[in-house]
Amino acid sequence: MKIKNIIVSALVILGFTSFSGIANASCGKLVIAEQNWASAELMANVDKIILEKGYGCEVELIPGATMPTFTSMDEKGEPDMNPEQWANAVYTPLKKAVSEKRLIIANKAPITGLGEGWWITPGTVEKHPEIKGMTAMEILEHPEWFPSKEDPSKGAFVGCPAGWGCQLANANLYRAFEMEKKGWVLIDPGSAAGLDGTISKAADSGSPWFGYYWNPTSMVGKYNLQQLDFGVPFAGRESEVNSIVTANFAKTGGKDALKYVKKRTYPGDVMNSMLVYMADNQAKGSDAAVEFLKQHEGVWGKWVSSAAKKKIKAGL
Repeated sequence: MKIKNIIVSALVILGFTSFSGIANASCGKLVIAEQNWASAELMANVDKIILEKGYGCEVELIPGATMPTFTSMDEKGEPDMNPEQWANAVYTPLKKAVSEKRLIIANKAPITGLGEGWWITPGTVEKHPEIKGMTAMEILEHPEWFPSKEDPSKGAFVGCPAGWGCQLANANLYRAFEMEKKGWVLIDPGSAAGLDGTISKAADSGSPWFGYYWNPTSMVGKYNLQQLDFGVPFAGRESEVNSIVTANFAKTGGKDALKYVKKRTYPGDVMNSMLVYMADNQAKGSDAAVEFLKQHEGVWGKWVSSAAKKKIKAGL
């Protein structure tokens, strides 16, 4: 009888010990997409440091881009996470993948204040104070505030380079709002560098500038560009970014890793300041991630547990 009790007790203890081991199992190997633009590079590298130092994960970063990364995650289940998935580009298949439990939207808004649209420089407001509070539609009535170099009698609206998706969108808005009839010309800047050049030149000289851009970017942060409200409701979806993970991430990373991703939200002004840092210092995502963790503990410290925070600080 005693022997039987000892065996039963041993099995019970073994059972609890095994369960405890499973419950407290450390994070395994995770693969994260490091996409080919600054904010995505930063986020992937911050995730790598926090998950490795704070939660004991083994993280591999692999190159990625919006469509190829999503397609691979959806069809092959790899990589395990895309920190910055622009959702509008994959709206329908993402919705299907989530409903079929292949993918999880772990964070619906990892960056605040993002989006694309029409912007002006601070110099525009300085030269025309009356523009404060005006909508984009109201500004369209004043092409004289933005004289074109080629024809000063016309207003210059700077669109996207040919071949970009936003080039077609802005061309359609130009026609829909009858901007040519109102005295505007649509400027093709020729390239990304050309578009940035029109902004920096205008901002540095304090001149008015009106055109298309997006956020988060170093240009918005560096020159404090002001986004305009259109003043009308849009039937379509606004720009949306998610952090998406595979079912394997939830299983391998565990609840603590998933909880971190859910809480990880970058304030727009902080993200822009980091993008300015990256541009000014030609810093890679790995270098920028360390800089972010050193300078913005007040931000990321809220994303992690106190124990993980101590480990991350010690590992920097």
